[in-house]
Amino acid sequence: MHEGKQTSISKFLLLGLSSQPGQQELLFALFLAMYLVTVVGNALIVMAIGLDPYLHTPMYLFLANLSLADISSISTSVPKMLMDIQTKSPSISYESCITQMYFSIVFVVTDNFLLGVMACDRFVAICHPLNYTTIMGPRLCLWLTATPWALSNAVALTHALLLLRSVFCDGHALPHFFCDLAPLLRLSCSDTAVNELMLFVVGSSAVTLPFALILVSYACITRAVLRLSHPEGRWKAFSTCGSHLTVVFLFYGTIVGVYFFPSSPGRDNRDKIGALLFTVVTPMMNPFIYSLRNKDMKGALRRLLCGIKGSPCDALSI
Repeated sequence: MHEGKQTSISKFLLLGLSSQPGQQELLFALFLAMYLVTVVGNALIVMAIGLDPYLHTPMYLFLANLSLADISSISTSVPKMLMDIQTKSPSISYESCITQMYFSIVFVVTDNFLLGVMACDRFVAICHPLNYTTIMGPRLCLWLTATPWALSNAVALTHALLLLRSVFCDGHALPHFFCDLAPLLRLSCSDTAVNELMLFVVGSSAVTLPFALILVSYACITRAVLRLSHPEGRWKAFSTCGSHLTVVFLFYGTIVGVYFFPSSPGRDNRDKIGALLFTVVTPMMNPFIYSLRNKDMKGALRRLLCGIKGSPCDALSI
């Protein structure tokens, strides 16, 4: 427990990624470019799925939700950070800070659960192809789409309500570029044992349960694919999972690399690196992964861009 004068904190000071004045313009240009690429890329995926009847399938419904979560995830932190750099006033009100923390948890946890749902979808498509349409009916798809959003809101609400009980002392400088839960708990001068216990229990469950689902699904998929007699059939089956597997490795590789083998000994730096990868880098990479490795998505994006430009589709290749 920290010692200090207990005050009613009305705002926090976000210290950002760097305190060097000469680096602020570079950071602004870099993160503005990353934000625009992420929003445009994921928005194109959502539009392509929504406008192309060929992509009105469970797999692409889940992908559209993943893209929406990615747009929302990066939008919770980067616009505020860009504004802070421009105005040189990196403060955030107490209420806005709690709200930012809430939604940052919602969208990262939603990403995590959606990856598990998409693994289940691939399992049914490959291991039970004849019954895929029957199993993945509209009711189940709606349930599998709504559940990640509901669970992520429950996780975020749990942490937010517990944090509202915490007392913050005279120190209000947050060594981060947005209001993340872990640095907020370290800033509190009240007993955060319950918060930290819930962070461990709920956080580890939100990570391990979808990851276990992914492992079991792909173990069954691998066993089913290896039973195929033709190499072409094996390659086609595995290729349908390529994009999803790439995103899974990127997402969970980040967890392992940052939280199990941290590149920096400082907890503040580790938190910033982890948040940067989850909320900025991964959402930016997903559109490239799904558009470059998925023929159906490439075709849908091509038709969408043709429609926007008003040019014949054979004049545009992706």
